Amino acid sequence: MRLHDTLEYRAREHPDADFAIQGDRVLSYAEAEAAANRFAQALIAAGLEIGDRIAVLAKNTIEYPLFFYGCSKAGVVPVPLNYRLAPPEWAYIVNDAGAVLLLAQSELAAALEPVRGELGSVKRFVSLGGDCAGYERYETFVEGHSAGRVDRDISSEADVYQMYTSGTTGRPKGAVLTQTAVSTHLYQASLAFGGEVGDRSLIVAPLYHAAAAVTSFATVQGGGTLYIQEDFVPAEAVRALSEEQIKMAMLVPAMIQFCLVAVPDVAERSYDDLRLIVYGASPIAEQTLRRAIEVFGCEFLQGYGMTETTAAATYLFPEDHRKALAGRPELLLSAGRALVGTQVRIVDEEDRPVPNGTIGEIAVRGPQIMRGYWNLPEATEEALRGGWMHTGDAGILDDEGYVFIQDRVKDMIVSGGENVYPREVEDVLFQHDAVADAAVIGIPDDKWGEAVKAIVVIAEGEAVSADELLEFCKGRLGSYKRPRSVDFVDELPRNPSGKVLKKDLREKYWAGHSRRVG
Repeated sequence: MRLHDTLEYRAREHPDADFAIQGDRVLSYAEAEAAANRFAQALIAAGLEIGDRIAVLAKNTIEYPLFFYGCSKAGVVPVPLNYRLAPPEWAYIVNDAGAVLLLAQSELAAALEPVRGELGSVKRFVSLGGDCAGYERYETFVEGHSAGRVDRDISSEADVYQMYTSGTTGRPKGAVLTQTAVSTHLYQASLAFGGEVGDRSLIVAPLYHAAAAVTSFATVQGGGTLYIQEDFVPAEAVRALSEEQIKMAMLVPAMIQFCLVAVPDVAERSYDDLRLIVYGASPIAEQTLRRAIEVFGCEFLQGYGMTETTAAATYLFPEDHRKALAGRPELLLSAGRALVGTQVRIVDEEDRPVPNGTIGEIAVRGPQIMRGYWNLPEATEEALRGGWMHTGDAGILDDEGYVFIQDRVKDMIVSGGENVYPREVEDVLFQHDAVADAAVIGIPDDKWGEAVKAIVVIAEGEAVSADELLEFCKGRLGSYKRPRSVDFVDELPRNPSGKVLKKDLREKYWAGHSRRVG
């Protein structure tokens, strides 16, 4: 199976059904198939070969899912860029991937301009949504190309997309997913999501993110309709959930929280059509989840995983939520159980399985696991040692197979569904003359799950305020990576080898919180 097989099938069986809606724009399945074919033909005509990479810098748009499907047909590998990153971060990813074409929304293309000269691998620039100096319009790029079937034989083992995630080096790593991994994961998701032809899914989480992309693919596999919103605006998301016949929505916990606290009439509205809310990608407070279940009155499903597992490795199913509310409240603290065809185990530092109820690192094995990290054989071997994806999360497995996440083996922070690697933030802080030492940790936050906190030692004879350091980080880091607060200390706790004891730093902030990570 290849990703585009499901689009071709649905376009054949339900050509007039709505594929996607965005504002006043409506695209049928037949039109979506034709548009994906034209994009694929344009890529081939531009000289792109199977396995070539292209970078995509865009907010959610009706064309975005078509880029995935068109690339799949041509055997070209899209590299979605997080539009919230800073320009130097975009440049690093584009160059690391060796992208030969860059497709950017016109408004974001302007922001890319300061580093455009550094993009040595890019041979062609294409703009979406308007004119941009030095860019070819998307409409021109695809104009005149056939809407007919693409004549390329794409293997089910071919790479289908490459998404970047922060890693132990502090630099983003490109997780390479194959056609088989994604197609298998869509089957796994279909068993959980359910749904019928024509069901609408709210796509408001960014499509550069694994969870949102997989949700959109799963919707298309079931013949549903993508109801796309460019940005998350709480009032507009709530309006859509109550007025636009939305059956399913994928929301990160921060979005759920904003809907509950920022929309005054959220509890007074009716959500008669809403069947399922899928959430995950970051921790959710138990009180937020209980309130959401009460307000929206639909089923809830939690997914736990990472980009390296396509999206999810475990699900906490609607039935589990019902059990929790009927007398097993501890299940609301669980990340669920392994997906079909997936194994989860807890291992010690020597990769030996530990008994149920014992804390260790969560390791996952299944058909949805990535092929590896792009051009990083040592990091790939370390992450996939023994054939198991080592998640970096510490957890417990109970006798029923439920996973309970306790903390993070690595220091990754997950804020609002986005991965933040502390070293990247620390490197920026150290650029300030007044900073003698710094450590960055995640602390509990009701809205974001975790918030980025900097703990700083001021250099002797220097002076700096928290506000000055927060301002210093602007322009040097993507907004979600910037610290939300700064604490000052005389010295950082370190072990004999000099490593900062971040567990000790986190302890006072996490005291009283039963769930340290999601």
